[in-house]
Amino acid sequence: MAQKGVQLDREILSCPICLDLLKDPVATTCGHSYCMKCIKGFWDGEDEKKIHSCPQCRQSFTPRPVLLKNTMLAALVEELKKTGPPPAPADLCYAGAEDVACDVCTGRKLRACKSCLVCLASYCDKHLQPHYESPVFKKHKLVEPSKKLQENICSRHDEVMKMFCRTDQQCICYLCSVDEHKGHDTVSAAAERTERQRELEGSRLNIQQRIQDGEKEVKLLQQEVEAVNGSADKAVEDSEKMFTELIRLMEKRSSDVKQQVRSQQKREVSRVKELQEKLEQEISELKRRDAELKLLSHTEDHNQFLHSYPSLSALSEPTHSSSINICPLSYFEDVTAALSAVRDKLQDVLREEWTNVSPTEVDVLLSAAEPTTRAGFLQYSQEIKLDPNTAESRLVLSEGSKKATRMEQHQSYSRHPDSFTGGYPQVLSRESLTGRCYWEVEWRGGAVRLAVAYKNISRAGKESIFGNNDKSWSVDCNQNSYSFCYNRISTPVSGPQSSRVGVYLDHRAGILSFYSIISETMTLLHRVQTTFTQPLHAGVGLYSTYGDTAEFCKLK
Repeated sequence: MAQKGVQLDREILSCPICLDLLKDPVATTCGHSYCMKCIKGFWDGEDEKKIHSCPQCRQSFTPRPVLLKNTMLAALVEELKKTGPPPAPADLCYAGAEDVACDVCTGRKLRACKSCLVCLASYCDKHLQPHYESPVFKKHKLVEPSKKLQENICSRHDEVMKMFCRTDQQCICYLCSVDEHKGHDTVSAAAERTERQRELEGSRLNIQQRIQDGEKEVKLLQQEVEAVNGSADKAVEDSEKMFTELIRLMEKRSSDVKQQVRSQQKREVSRVKELQEKLEQEISELKRRDAELKLLSHTEDHNQFLHSYPSLSALSEPTHSSSINICPLSYFEDVTAALSAVRDKLQDVLREEWTNVSPTEVDVLLSAAEPTTRAGFLQYSQEIKLDPNTAESRLVLSEGSKKATRMEQHQSYSRHPDSFTGGYPQVLSRESLTGRCYWEVEWRGGAVRLAVAYKNISRAGKESIFGNNDKSWSVDCNQNSYSFCYNRISTPVSGPQSSRVGVYLDHRAGILSFYSIISETMTLLHRVQTTFTQPLHAGVGLYSTYGDTAEFCKLK
């Protein structure tokens, strides 16, 4: 109990400014006691205002009081010193380099626990007590310790900036509002803070929604990886079974197909994971931005909030704009279908050039936008070779089966079940087309019909003409016009005349587009949006004059 009494006396006889035992104690007329050196130093800082106040109760004195040593207090302090040295404050109470220091402490300053937006000063626990005890400080606004209090002072008028100019988007004081900002749209800083706070909450909701959407897309992409791997594994298994039925001449091809499937699988998984990583990075950045906005939303200093808000509120557009969808189709099913056809027609294949059996490109981002530049289309370029087994007898194929020329005389082709007959010179490609593909055709002469068609299109009569049925889509290119044909309906389309036409196919999305190409400029002639139920083949029809040609261009 005796020790506790000594401690109480020590607190009573401590200076409110330096927090140490009083040295040369003096008392102000308001009744508070200080070290003579501490109170003189405090009043020296107020000399310019010519009004001197008590640091505790803020009672003002005019003129500056003349202070005399209080001998009774001095005697009590000397008596208390004999009981032993005062306990040292814990190091954690002192302000470090990163802390806000108390503005009242002298010597080694203690860490501030609050800042006052009215006093524009920061206080430790001890020096903050008057703000809680004295009615003078009742309306003062206390906030978390801040090193930026001076930013609240108008550099022009040396007044606290309590207003906001919406015209110039800056904090101002009252004198600014009637001076250089006169006539501007001005409101209180608190009112502007309320408005910006609502915007901040809206931004947070937007970020949180994007985080949720991104996490869903990451999950979908992971499912896509599993689907690609499963489909690839099945394609490899099926190809191995079919190749065991072939002669030893086909064993090398089995290895080739397996390697191509695995290679494509690796590329596609890499593409998906790359996109997944980008989404996860964006989610991480959004979470970081959300944390910053949350911290800002709890800032009690209106001016500091308004100062920091513009740099944090701007939200970048998402780097990823496409929606992720899952397609239930097997990605490598075309490999199995192609190998089945090879097995059934082995004798024909062995007599002719080997048809390259390779997996069609797997397209994970099914709803990705169509390219907008020729360079963008070229990344999907597909080498097209014409199938002589389908050529009508008045067509001659050359340039490695990439060019078709209409002749006057019938050619001495051996009759094949896949050949077009009936006097309509047209031909299909060897390659079946799925996924996303792009090719270009250079044509010369009177006219050409460029098409895509199912393999089971009719081979004879008017029903076989490209665009005259529901199994083919085509564009007629004439010297002065274009027209689109499907299911016996011809529709005129407009576009610049060109000898080169590009064709873009997104099989899964059901998109087929025809473009007029002049140098690097591409102009859309016609776009089809439908559902393709089978693999497609490129087609060329030369129905106009003898000598007309169409050549599939080498793009890579």
